[in-house]
Amino acid sequence: MKKFISVLCLLFVLITVVALPVEAASMYQTYTYSIDGKALHSPDAYVAQTTVDAAAMGLDFSLLDAKDIAVDEDGNVYVVDTGNSRVICLDPYYRVRKFADGSDMIIDTFLNGQAIEDNFNEPEGIFVSKSREIGGEVVPGRIFVCDTKNFRIVTFTMDGLLEGKCESIIGKPESQLFESDSVYYPVAVAVDDYDRMFVVSSETNEGVIVMTDDGVFTGFIGAQQSVSSVWDQIWRRFQTDKQREQAEAVISYPYNNVDINERGFIYVTIYTDDLMSQMAAALKTAAGERSGTYAPCKLLNPAGDEIMRRNGFWPPAGEIDYQNKYVPTLTGVSEITDVACGPEETWTIIDEKRGKLYTYDYDGNLLFAFGDQGSQLGNLSHVQAITYQGDKMLVLDGTGKNQRLTVFRREEYGDALISALRCQNERRYEDAIEAWKEILMRNSNYDAAYIGIGNAMFRNGAFEEALEYYKAAYDTANYSVAYKEMRKEWITKFFLLIPVVIGAAAFGIVKLLGYADKVNKRASTAGGKRTFKEELFYVFHVMFHPFDGFWDLKHEKRGSLRAALVFMGLTVIALFYRSVGIGYVMNPQGNYSTIFMQFLVVAVPILLFAVANWCLTTLFEGEGNFKEIVIAIGYSLLPIPITMIPATLISNYVVDSEVKLLNLVITLGFLYAAFLIFFGTMVTHDYSMSKNILTVAGTIVGMAFIMFIAILFTSLVMDIVTFVSNYVSEITFRL
Repeated sequence: MKKFISVLCLLFVLITVVALPVEAASMYQTYTYSIDGKALHSPDAYVAQTTVDAAAMGLDFSLLDAKDIAVDEDGNVYVVDTGNSRVICLDPYYRVRKFADGSDMIIDTFLNGQAIEDNFNEPEGIFVSKSREIGGEVVPGRIFVCDTKNFRIVTFTMDGLLEGKCESIIGKPESQLFESDSVYYPVAVAVDDYDRMFVVSSETNEGVIVMTDDGVFTGFIGAQQSVSSVWDQIWRRFQTDKQREQAEAVISYPYNNVDINERGFIYVTIYTDDLMSQMAAALKTAAGERSGTYAPCKLLNPAGDEIMRRNGFWPPAGEIDYQNKYVPTLTGVSEITDVACGPEETWTIIDEKRGKLYTYDYDGNLLFAFGDQGSQLGNLSHVQAITYQGDKMLVLDGTGKNQRLTVFRREEYGDALISALRCQNERRYEDAIEAWKEILMRNSNYDAAYIGIGNAMFRNGAFEEALEYYKAAYDTANYSVAYKEMRKEWITKFFLLIPVVIGAAAFGIVKLLGYADKVNKRASTAGGKRTFKEELFYVFHVMFHPFDGFWDLKHEKRGSLRAALVFMGLTVIALFYRSVGIGYVMNPQGNYSTIFMQFLVVAVPILLFAVANWCLTTLFEGEGNFKEIVIAIGYSLLPIPITMIPATLISNYVVDSEVKLLNLVITLGFLYAAFLIFFGTMVTHDYSMSKNILTVAGTIVGMAFIMFIAILFTSLVMDIVTFVSNYVSEITFRL
């Protein structure tokens, strides 16, 4: 008996040890994305509480291709059972509600305005408006059902719903903007506080349809820009007006869903293969697509302007690491099919392809993402719709008759996020700082928390402290705003010193150029060997008088190889200084390169160009030798350090809106250097313009050919070394 009891206790301990981790483990991982596109795991903001199928709802029949769900202010849930052409009304606990006679509150038939029995025909969308106060009287919310295959929208009051009577039936809007053969398939609707309806029709590509609750059409908003190739754009110029109309009729980019937030702004989603190819290109680099032209989710104001903030590292487009080499069926950008507005101006989109949910704040920062495909609790297979129910998130999942409602409960970490956003939205910045710090204690990799603390400190006037938190999150946009305020204070404090510094710099440049001009004039009349100082200062004459300068550089020996090497060295130093000394706004991740790498960046292209050009011009009667080509290139490089060094210094004092100007200055330096190299080779070889253009083009081809030969030779040498090494190892092993 003792042995038997001991064995039972041992089995109990083993079962407990094995079973507890399985029970406690989530069926998915919550995460965000870093600036380099890597997933950063975070605590669960939502966890799956339960799943509710038709039987759990108290229904006698299964759901069939249900398309949408909605929640009213009392927490009641409405499911659009599309395949069965009905709307199912559930209580806050997901049990079917009852009419006064005790029957299930399932709306498949209703009395229309003429008191005639009517019915739905495969409805796909539903929206429940909130109650509001008008003239001191509270007007309850209403229910709007997209009766898709009947080409209409049916509205119910809350009292009318209990009586099985509709309030109104709104048919296809009448307007000359609709083509005569256009098809009206309302699949989603949202209504603002002024009873304006924003309707998405699956066959309407002009944008979101806007009309009053009386059915009066007021216009389209947010029309999606079509995608066309360069060839299509060229071909359109040769088409007739009728051909253009036919081509445009083929392209259809309608939205697939819509929702509205507390401000009355409209979120819309879209998915097409053409648009997603554009988004895939944008997601290859951080902060790629900011305009929203090809975004799968947009935020429109009532006038139809795109106003979504995209301040996160990556555009709010769902999955960032979309190249799944392990599961080929999940490769590609997210298929966004629904959007839901949550608490504190958060919003969530669903990726039908991956069964994942992505939640963002109003600024477009990814708060968290979670979900995965599978059949266990919390896994999703074919997500159809999403909505919020207080602190819960309801997800309609599955296809055909295998559909269910998955209830996700907000966890303590999610509560902390909402609390921090609430403090921020209510401008309680001290409380917001504490709330965000609490989140950082739970998740130190959470960049949105650093940004939240920085925003709170910025609004409190602590600009310098805010900069440190923005740096921690690589947030150059907010960093620039805070730094601009600091810069204003500096400008005010040192207002009189700034023009003095600018004037002194200008005076020094003028004096330097004047002195260089005197040295060059004196050297041009003096005979004998040139001094090293004269060889160095001659570069300024080459820069401003390239034709005369390069001619004298070759025939009058005004320059030298040692001076050319100095200018090459200055270029290396300028590139290295840019690598290590560039400002935060232009290099938020702090990337840098060694001086050896910068030496290779300068030396290898110069050597390749000089060798290829010398080989080619030797065959085409070029008068310059290899040394003269190198000297001409060296004297042409000075515009690069002249523009790059000051631009790098100034980059530490600019904001993001001024970065393009600095990049333009640096680009001009490179272009001017290329200009000098072009005319330097032309004068050195005594070529005409056309012949020099062909020669330079051939030189570039020659550089590519030399690189190919070098790579091929290196590969062969490595193969020989590997072969010899393996052969020696084999002999040693045999002996």
